[in-house]
Amino acid sequence: MHSKPHVIRLPTIAVVAMIVAIAGLTILLWSAQRGRQTHLAVKQPGELRALVPSIVGLTQSSLEQGNQIVLLQNGDGFFPPMLRDIAAARQSIHVESYIWWEGDICNELAKLLALKAREGVEVRLLLDASGGRKLDDTLETIMRDAGVQVRKFHPLRISNLGRMNNRDHRKLVVVDGHIGYIGGFGIAKEWTGHAQDKDHWRDIAVRVSGPVVSRMQGAFCENWIEETGEIPAGQKYFPVIPPAGPTSAHLAYTSPTGSVSSVQVLYYLAISAARREVLIQNPYMLPDDDAIKAMAAAVKRGVDVRVMVPSTDATDSPVVQHAAHHMFGTLLKNGVKVYEYKKTLLHQKVMVVDGVWSCVGSTNFDDRSFQHNDEISMAFIDPQLAQQLRMTFNDDLKSAQQRTFREWSARPLWHKTIDGIAYLGHGQL
Repeated sequence: MHSKPHVIRLPTIAVVAMIVAIAGLTILLWSAQRGRQTHLAVKQPGELRALVPSIVGLTQSSLEQGNQIVLLQNGDGFFPPMLRDIAAARQSIHVESYIWWEGDICNELAKLLALKAREGVEVRLLLDASGGRKLDDTLETIMRDAGVQVRKFHPLRISNLGRMNNRDHRKLVVVDGHIGYIGGFGIAKEWTGHAQDKDHWRDIAVRVSGPVVSRMQGAFCENWIEETGEIPAGQKYFPVIPPAGPTSAHLAYTSPTGSVSSVQVLYYLAISAARREVLIQNPYMLPDDDAIKAMAAAVKRGVDVRVMVPSTDATDSPVVQHAAHHMFGTLLKNGVKVYEYKKTLLHQKVMVVDGVWSCVGSTNFDDRSFQHNDEISMAFIDPQLAQQLRMTFNDDLKSAQQRTFREWSARPLWHKTIDGIAYLGHGQL
């Protein structure tokens, strides 16, 4: 005799409750996504110099006069002076980085930070828990035992599960509240050398002295306070800084808030204000529809818009480049000139507009940087610095291949298919 199957009957009220709960969650997720879909538009922005106060104000910054900015090319250019400044520190050293991997530079920096801590200098090291997971246990022990305060941003734990997609992608160093470094560099062997091969990446940083360093210190303290609750306050950290040079600078840094980020507004307004030239170098170029429209409108105004990215065989993330390829056709069709850097990973995040305004920082040109990461970029009103970065762009062209719309449209079907599939995840790449 066969037994009858056991049937579980849910009360009607339980079924209704589940439907309501699922509908509610769906609406919550939809509204969260909808908050990130604000379309940007600026009416009659005017030329760049006239728009600078708007760019500064809308990125919640201030225009600091009297700074000295030194452009530093590749690891051979930025690590030696950075280590010298750290070695000369007398009061505080603050280092914030997304990446800490492996290599001699990791050993050298860790031991130097430990030495300075033993000398009585306050040393704080903030690493992203994801990007800094390769920090050698021995080096971490050496630093901690010497008194270096080492913290990880959003480490994996239950209380952080809702924030794990928010990464600290900033890269900056502040020494004694007077000297700062900012750029795209990580602490790893890949950033050493002079971009001589695929194992040594191409990148740019700037050494900053002058009043704007206080803004950099504030950016570091924002995430330090979030992770530790400790507030570094007082003249030891925020001294009165006299003018050090001729450059006006402003800083845009952001954490995810659900609204349009400061760094996204920074990029968008700069492109919208261009009247002659826009140069962009970025390793992860996934512009949204608004940015593409802004670049297309710039071209129609007669602006020479040129974009340089790494090639798929030189990048550290081919899937990102394939996702970017999905948009190349649209950019090229609208008159944007696109170049692929072949020599090694092109990692700098640089923009130059009209030979007057430029910016350098950690911010990629994609939704992950604009909406999910903590980022930082510094902008400068300085024709001489803009010209240096323009010359850098032109020099990098020697190792780049220009793409054309006709050639790009004729790429193989398998390439187009991979590009399209990769682009499906562009919001998280």
